[in-house]
Amino acid sequence: MNHWIDFVIVFLRSWLLCQCISNFVGSPSHLIQQDFNDSKVLRRQKRDWVIPPINVPENSRGPFPQMLVSIRSDQDRNISIRYSITGVGADQPPNEVFSIDPVAGKMFVTKPLDRERRSSYHLRAHAVNMNGERVESPIDLYIYVIDMNDNRPEFKNQVYNGSVDEGSKPGTFVMHLAAFDNDDNTTANGMVRYRILSQTPHSPIPNMFTINSETGDIVTVAAGLDREKVSQYSIIVQATDMEGNLNFGLSNTATAIISVTDINDNPPELTSRTFSGEVPENRVNVVVANLTVIDRDQPHSPNWNAVYRIISGDPIGHFTIITDQHTNDGMVTVVKPVDFEQNRAFMLTVVVNNQAPLASGIQSSLQSTSGVTISVVDINEPPYFPTNPKSIRFEEGVPAGTSLTTFSASDPDRFMQQSIRYSKLADPADWLSINNTNGQIITTATLDRESIYVKNNIYEATFLAVDNGSPMASGTGTLQIYLIDVNDNAPSLLPRESQICERINRNAGINITAADTDTDPNVGPFVFELPTFPASIRRNWTVSRLNGDYARLSLRTQYLEPGVYEVPVIVTDSGNPPLSNRSIIKVKVCPCDENGDCTLVGAVAAAGLGTGAIIAILICIIILLSMVLVFVLWMKRREKERQTKQLLIDPEDDVRDNILKYDEEGGGEEDQDYDLSQLQQPDSLEHIISKPPGVRRVDERPIIPESQYPIRPVVPHPGDIGDFINEGLRAADNDPTAPPYDSLLVFDYEGSGSTVGSVSSLNSSSTGDQDYDYLNDWGPRFKKLADMYGGGDDE
Repeated sequence: MNHWIDFVIVFLRSWLLCQCISNFVGSPSHLIQQDFNDSKVLRRQKRDWVIPPINVPENSRGPFPQMLVSIRSDQDRNISIRYSITGVGADQPPNEVFSIDPVAGKMFVTKPLDRERRSSYHLRAHAVNMNGERVESPIDLYIYVIDMNDNRPEFKNQVYNGSVDEGSKPGTFVMHLAAFDNDDNTTANGMVRYRILSQTPHSPIPNMFTINSETGDIVTVAAGLDREKVSQYSIIVQATDMEGNLNFGLSNTATAIISVTDINDNPPELTSRTFSGEVPENRVNVVVANLTVIDRDQPHSPNWNAVYRIISGDPIGHFTIITDQHTNDGMVTVVKPVDFEQNRAFMLTVVVNNQAPLASGIQSSLQSTSGVTISVVDINEPPYFPTNPKSIRFEEGVPAGTSLTTFSASDPDRFMQQSIRYSKLADPADWLSINNTNGQIITTATLDRESIYVKNNIYEATFLAVDNGSPMASGTGTLQIYLIDVNDNAPSLLPRESQICERINRNAGINITAADTDTDPNVGPFVFELPTFPASIRRNWTVSRLNGDYARLSLRTQYLEPGVYEVPVIVTDSGNPPLSNRSIIKVKVCPCDENGDCTLVGAVAAAGLGTGAIIAILICIIILLSMVLVFVLWMKRREKERQTKQLLIDPEDDVRDNILKYDEEGGGEEDQDYDLSQLQQPDSLEHIISKPPGVRRVDERPIIPESQYPIRPVVPHPGDIGDFINEGLRAADNDPTAPPYDSLLVFDYEGSGSTVGSVSSLNSSSTGDQDYDYLNDWGPRFKKLADMYGGGDDE
């Protein structure tokens, strides 16, 4: 029924609009004449250029051009008039939308109009004569485009996202949707209305939401939103123009995704009423039990994160519960060590809550509380010394074998039958021993407070206690022995050496004191005195007390011969009984200047040397320096002579007679094979003569250009080694430029079966005959040589 009423209303409105347009076009105006197949021409007496607005429907189907209005001037009876229009749509872009018959004055629209592109036009009509002179003032033409329903509503997005808390009450705002229609929103063409087409899923009812048809606001209709059952809804929303008329209006749809936001409406629930675990005693930072929990709220959110608390059973705070961020489990962890001998088990009561508080009206579950039983496992604990470190006091000098104390340990494992054995771990001075069963400490040497191992009168030793458990455990203890000082060290005099002027004066004297390794009251004040023997000590010296620790040693006579004097002084401490020490101080008596300081000459004189001895020492020093100078000059002169001496080589640098090798005899002659051709004369000596300057053996003949002496003959062919050597000897004897020695090479091996004759028959022509009879006197080793050379002719 409503649809028919809407249809009738729309029809009536359209009919009335058409009637108005018809009346306006067909009615007479002041300056308009219309010819709709009517022969009558209405002529107005007034010449007013005023035309009411012209309404043109958009999207007209034509035919085009379609006349809109006729413009005529009453002067057209007398003269010819030309009509024209100007403005946007005529002679300005968009051009040629409107046109006019310049003679008849009829204005036409040439194409369909689009209100969404341009809703109105403002033109001006002109009337001029044939000369172009204006005969009428320009007239304003207002053309309005009438809207038609030619645009659907459009959503900006196809999918919209919104959210609503679970458990929300009916009427709770969820989200807003809006569609835009390009048609005129002052008419039904642009009036959009909304409605929900569908909801997915339908749980708990199909219509959980509704939408305001005019504003597009979506709100809840019913209660029962539960994220744990339905976490998201999908809604199809339709937007229709013509005020929602489904018969005449145009529609479009969009999707609204509504997420149900989690609230903490599910308290965490422990999966068991009891949990259990165990922990070794004396262990920390270990997980001893694992608590599991169920929570149906959003995982990894404050509504789901579990927080565990121990509400009873752990008054001292041995345990804490850490939440696993991934699994939400509770890890019972030991933070303070537990002792089996004190607590064999713990009964804990644990409660769990969420990080966020429960929503209003939600009660905590009884399953959020459980009991946790923690059993303590007994392990073998190390023995411990009840007093550690233990301090005792004894006088130093306690002899070896003295029992000092009993340093025993206790075993904390009261429920285990175990024994403890003791041993020494650290004893710097090796003064102590310990009984391995009862811990009795006995000295093995005399205790000395002045030892380097004693610090601040305290001697420390460390001992080890080991039980026989499985596995064995051990503990350490420190014994501190405070050594009380006794007067067992005599004082010693300070300083050991000093000097004083030979003549007594007012300020002359030496301040002396004493050092004592003991401590109060076995040190100062000290008593200083001179011995009675020898008598010269008290005759020449005197000691006067300055205070408890210092005294002054000074001359008693007016003058004392310079020199070094050993003055004995007896020093006595204040111990009970006191100890004395006879110490020697070396005093250097010397002449002094006006300031009371020893002069350099005086210091030397004080050392025991007279003036004559000093002069003799100076003369010796001068003579020694002169000898060094003469030696240096002689060495420089000798070096100069060596440089100017015209020799091929310095005889001292000749290594042929200086280097001897005795430790190599070589192998036998019969087991070695040598190339004897190397001992024969080469074909030519050009390889010797052609050597570059500066590269030459010391026993080679120097190469002299244009020598005036005959060159040594060159054997054209290899010959015997004997001939070669003879030629070399003759050349050397007749060559005045040869070195002043024979250039004979010594070979330690001649080979076996050599074709070379004996060299024993070779003689240097530069020497005379030799008498070798004396070889008979050298023993049997030289008998063969004596037979060969001595007492007979050459063979």
